[in-house]
Amino acid sequence: MPKTASLRPSRNGLAQPLASLGGLLREWLPQQRWFAGRDRPVTDLGLLSMTELFPGCLHLLVRSGHPGLPTPGGTPPHGDCYQLLLGVRDRLSPRLGRALIGRADEGPLAGLLVYDALQDPQAAGLLLERLRHPGTAGPLRFEADPAVTVPAGLTPRLLDVEQSNSSLVYGDSFILKVLRRVQPGVHPDLEVPAALARQGCARVPAPAAWFRTARPQDATLGVLQPFLPGASDGWTLALRALTSGHEFTAEAYELGRATADVHLALATAFPCDTRSMRHSRRTAAAMTERLDAAVHYVPALRPYARGLRAAFDGLAGFGAGPAAQRVHGDLHLGQVLSTGSDWFVIDFEGEPSRPLAERRSAQSPVRDIAGMLRSFDYAARTSLPWRPEWARRCREAYCAGYAARAGWDPRRTPGLLRAYETDRAVYEVVYEARHRPDWLPVPMSAIERLAVRGG
Repeated sequence: MPKTASLRPSRNGLAQPLASLGGLLREWLPQQRWFAGRDRPVTDLGLLSMTELFPGCLHLLVRSGHPGLPTPGGTPPHGDCYQLLLGVRDRLSPRLGRALIGRADEGPLAGLLVYDALQDPQAAGLLLERLRHPGTAGPLRFEADPAVTVPAGLTPRLLDVEQSNSSLVYGDSFILKVLRRVQPGVHPDLEVPAALARQGCARVPAPAAWFRTARPQDATLGVLQPFLPGASDGWTLALRALTSGHEFTAEAYELGRATADVHLALATAFPCDTRSMRHSRRTAAAMTERLDAAVHYVPALRPYARGLRAAFDGLAGFGAGPAAQRVHGDLHLGQVLSTGSDWFVIDFEGEPSRPLAERRSAQSPVRDIAGMLRSFDYAARTSLPWRPEWARRCREAYCAGYAARAGWDPRRTPGLLRAYETDRAVYEVVYEARHRPDWLPVPMSAIERLAVRGG
């Protein structure tokens, strides 16, 4: 049997573990999809906390720093805090080969292999046991809804998808989102579903268990929620409809109704900001600031900047429209699930690159609507030839469904919708330029439409 390591605190506190792990993590972190400083060298690495969850598994919170200026909405200049679960053994089984980070050459772990423990079924199973039995481990606190029963022995599997966090599915019954980039304060993925559950909103799976840390102060680390077996995400369903030549308007209409249901519940669960004019001016200024930063990062935006700023200038003088409230913050077809009869909304994290306080602030529900409208355009662009009429019909159906449930129609405030769709397209341009350059023409086509033709 492979030997596991038991690392006890030393008189040097947190300094010694980095002697073993520092070099390995500096190479490994920039390669991870969820690392905000991806593809940039890690120049500074500090250990905020280390907890031995069980023999051979270390829970770490590390702070990293990297050179260069942050990209728009990207890495703060003072570094980020990341959550790591690391396994330590003298040898690995072949099935854990992909999880290997490297062999420690010095320090207390010298000669041992270090790997990503979330890819280890044994470690993932033990993590679930921690959630099933609330308690503390060092600065970590494991909590659960006493009304929910989580069975023992559920088989774990790590979802192999591109995302800004890591997700484990347990026996097709529960899904655990392990937050990688950690910020102080309660996380929207815990706060919002819990609040909506108290409102009786069935559109969002309620938290079953979660864990947090006292350092950084009360930061959320992971949330366990019911898994919806057999459900398909909206992006998959939309592409399936495009491939088969079918319409998606009926689904888009019901999705609009589901979005309105969630917004109505959010407006009840959290305070709203009724100062429309003041909120519009503040939002327009923030949008303009993001655009200015984006133009420097993606020069292709420069010819359109004047027309895009006009959309934000119009928002600054816009006093009508719905009150600002808590929203999803990053709504698109990949953030909704259909069971065939109902739509569910998931992942209330918001745009991960933005500060947590901003993501928890009141915003116009039009932000979510604009995100979904942009998503229909993205889906239509995957089809060759491009099918703009398919996207247009989906957009119309979605807004009609939203209006039927919410009592107001986003199409009646085109200036408001244009501003938020423009802001979303600018965000998409920066994201694609950084992560998926081949996709850059998709948001750039929207930029041309919004800047030249005004929507």
